Amino acid sequence: MQVAKSEFKVGDKAVYPTQGVTEVVNIEERDIAGSRQRFYVLRILGGDKRIMVPVKNAQAVGLRSVVSEDEVLEIFEILRERTVAFDNQTWNRRYRGFMDKIKTGSIYDAAEVMRDLYRLKSEKNLSFGERRMLETARGLIVTEIAVARHWSEEQTTTEIEAIFQSN
Repeated sequence: MQVAKSEFKVGDKAVYPTQGVTEVVNIEERDIAGSRQRFYVLRILGGDKRIMVPVKNAQAVGLRSVVSEDEVLEIFEILRERTVAFDNQTWNRRYRGFMDKIKTGSIYDAAEVMRDLYRLKSEKNLSFGERRMLETARGLIVTEIAVARHWSEEQTTTEIEAIFQSN
């Protein structure tokens, strides 16, 4: 299970739901509504976008540590699962269900979304929204595993694609 870390230091990597892996670039104190609060200043990897998260709310918003090697292996098991049943719901209802999973911030949920959409893609054309959702899930998973393993994203993508090719 993914570990929620209560305290991060400058330089730590942390995962923010829907945004993926970030780096703690600063911890600032600010006066908000008359009280002093500490904030993590996070930079999303691969860009300059920054997010401020109150330290006391970090766990509540889903800020967590990057996965461990054992968790990476669990993610690969999820991706390998073949028994994925699709009911005949409309694409937009499926899309909302997938989006709800992505919003949890759980890499396990993102892996299920990626696996399900990858399997669905082999059966029919995905809608534009589903294709974007697949790219979002893939991006979240690839970046986090690459950071966790100190690998390149290309190396990680190759390993993940190999799972789907062999299935």
